[in-house]
Amino acid sequence: MRGFLASSIGVATAAALALPLVLPTPALAAVSPDAAAAPVTPAGSTQSLPLAPTGPGTADRGPGVPGMSASPRLPETRGLAARDVKTFSLVGVVWDDVTTQLHGRVQVRTRSTATAAWSDWQDVETHNGEHAADPDAVERGSGRVRGATAPLWVGESDGVEVRVQAEPGAGAATRAPGGRLPSGLRIELVDPGRSAPGTGPDGKNGRPVGDDKGEVVVPGMTMEMAESSAANVPHAPLGANEITALDKADSTADAVFASDGDLSEAAAPYIGPRPRIVTRKGWGADESLREPGFVYTNTVKAAFVHHSASGNNYDCKDAPAVLRSLYRYHVVSSGWRDIGYNFAVDKCGTVYEGRAGGVSKPVMGAHTMGFNTDSMGIAVIGTFTSTNPPKAALDAVSRLTAWKLGLFGADPRAKTTLKSGGGNRFPKGQSVKLNVISGHRDGFATECPGKRLYDQLPPTRTTSAKLQGRP
Repeated sequence: MRGFLASSIGVATAAALALPLVLPTPALAAVSPDAAAAPVTPAGSTQSLPLAPTGPGTADRGPGVPGMSASPRLPETRGLAARDVKTFSLVGVVWDDVTTQLHGRVQVRTRSTATAAWSDWQDVETHNGEHAADPDAVERGSGRVRGATAPLWVGESDGVEVRVQAEPGAGAATRAPGGRLPSGLRIELVDPGRSAPGTGPDGKNGRPVGDDKGEVVVPGMTMEMAESSAANVPHAPLGANEITALDKADSTADAVFASDGDLSEAAAPYIGPRPRIVTRKGWGADESLREPGFVYTNTVKAAFVHHSASGNNYDCKDAPAVLRSLYRYHVVSSGWRDIGYNFAVDKCGTVYEGRAGGVSKPVMGAHTMGFNTDSMGIAVIGTFTSTNPPKAALDAVSRLTAWKLGLFGADPRAKTTLKSGGGNRFPKGQSVKLNVISGHRDGFATECPGKRLYDQLPPTRTTSAKLQGRP
């Protein structure tokens, strides 16, 4: 397996170094037709508005505690009065100190641009810190990471109202007295942008189309876009909007080719058919947002299944916009290096590339605090606490895990041992036996991936193993 991993990483590294900057003109024949248009304008924007004290108990405050607001006599409340804002489609609340938890209730209501009607009050999931890098990871210590609620997709809106109330008596877990809210609370209003991949000029990140040496930059791609796309060579040509599906035999051959013929017997012949995967370029990722380069772990021993907790009020045609919003919320609002999940799956069963670095590579994610090493994270877009996940989404998770785990010789029905990087369920350094396909809650005390999705993991393991051809 080491040979496959080293070779695979070498493919991505060599391609990222050689391809993104400048290509000789004849090399453009190998570039995907998807890259032939002008670069896409980086899509979207983020409005960040402070939440002010509201209601009784906002005066007569005592001395504060670092990372927390000053103490009110009653549970602290903050909010934002109803107001007109620029168009947005996803909301979330962030605060200064990532180690401080928000114990309380966050609610929003929004005004639709389509109907001009205000929604009812909607709850935002407050406990989201477990979807993050490990405590000692470089990513978490960047100084940019902030505490954050889960994001909520509300659809295209131009008005917002927010209310946040601390939970009475809460706060012991964060070294703070009860009834307090974290300091620096802000509402983040995310617009995913409307630009379709591969269309429109790129005034921000465009590169010259030629020079006096007769060489050209890859048409339609910035340096950052080419770096990300090159990580998926040879599974797809540079600039591809999708990686095509393959049957089981071709998937094995493709894996052998990608590893320079050095795929170990531990993986073959138990590699499932590769599903169709929409690339980052395909869903319109603004590659200038993420940190440059890629971070890899050693292998992929387990897959953690999540729900995005962003709600189910989206159409499948809107899934790329939801993903662009989640990506922007993770990077711009929460301070992560890239989107946290390695893959996403929408309600119609479409699979999307998540964190950059190559779909067949062991890319280090930020999805399951304490267990991001030697694992991958798959987010099913939606909330499945009391709603059943669609069959199409479950089937997609089975197909994706059969293929990706198969590349690393992992049996979806088996158990594996991972070492905890630290969390609220297992202390740092503890070796933990987990299902190869686990729910987020197996590694961290959380509701994720929601009871209804979690209950479907046993049949998902069985289906995934069958797709691998295991007896």
